[in-house]
Amino acid sequence: MGSTLLPRAFAGLRSIRSAAFVTQDSRRIYNSFTKRRASYGGTNLPSFAAPNFGFIRCDATTSPSARIITSAIHSKAHNEPVVSAEWLHANLREPDVKVVDASWYMPDEQRNPFQEYQVAHIPGALFFDVDGISDRTSKLPHMLPSEEAFAAAVSALGIYNKDGVIVYDGKGIFSAARVWWMFRVFGHDKVWVLDGGLPEWRASGFDVESSASGDAILKASAAREAVEKVYHGQLVGPATFEAKFQPHLVWMLEQIKQNIDAQTHQHIDARSKPRFDGIALEPRKGIRSGHVPGSKCIPFGQMLDNSQMLLPAGELTKRFEQAGISLDRPVVTSCGTGVTACILALGLYRMGKTDVPIYDGSWTEWGSQSDTPVTTA
Repeated sequence: MGSTLLPRAFAGLRSIRSAAFVTQDSRRIYNSFTKRRASYGGTNLPSFAAPNFGFIRCDATTSPSARIITSAIHSKAHNEPVVSAEWLHANLREPDVKVVDASWYMPDEQRNPFQEYQVAHIPGALFFDVDGISDRTSKLPHMLPSEEAFAAAVSALGIYNKDGVIVYDGKGIFSAARVWWMFRVFGHDKVWVLDGGLPEWRASGFDVESSASGDAILKASAAREAVEKVYHGQLVGPATFEAKFQPHLVWMLEQIKQNIDAQTHQHIDARSKPRFDGIALEPRKGIRSGHVPGSKCIPFGQMLDNSQMLLPAGELTKRFEQAGISLDRPVVTSCGTGVTACILALGLYRMGKTDVPIYDGSWTEWGSQSDTPVTTA
């Protein structure tokens, strides 16, 4: 994977005496939500371009005010949502780079991501609990937490707004895309997915840590506890991370219902074709088979190559065009529980579509309702 403006900007930090992230954010800040996820609203939500940000560097041998140089990362850099293992290895020790293990697996896989994290992870990586950092008021799995809960959890992990966050998982590109999207939903655009994840890191010959430090384990536990405290109305520690909810990146059930007739957005389902067609049973009990009327199927695996790395933009374009998707029109994505839908959004982001919303409840919510229409092959 070729380098991007982001890696070059980070690499420049090694040759200066001090550095800090600054945000050049001139966009409109949406009103924050403080209650449960049901309060997300609006079917005609505005969109805006991702903000530019850059580094300020100061040469300690002269007056800082006389030596400040701002190196902006242009919007083109934001169209590249992944970084290579080589880049991460070269920048792993930079103080403003935080690496996050966001591994999560389907229930029928019977894998414990936290245990696997403790056995082997990228050196210095924090563990992000996809199920634990979620909405405690919802019966659906790992739904977006409130703005306050996300800020409390990320603060407990020791991540700051100035940090660049690199997310990976144990499969290649799977659940990491979900956490990439979560950070963006809460206003943090300095986030990228490690292309190929932990398998590519190890295939590149880079070391892993075989045991998590006590500090890392405590932080993971503190993040889960912080979410619980927020939902129980208890005080949490000081927030070092400020979350700013971006409603245009999230769709709810009513918006999907309205879109069936309005067709303002092309609806793409990331589940497998047999599940989409209603031929295969859903993995969760009590969920009907089939798909949302008018939606189209692009299984998430079509975004990836055989090494589970994100395909080049040209190949991605072919996949969407073959499925009848116009890249000139708005898109909304969904899947089973809002995880692999984010892989579609990751691919679309690489092609410049940076405002794709995810239907958070996805098919688990839609298929469990008695009044939602379902189409089968």
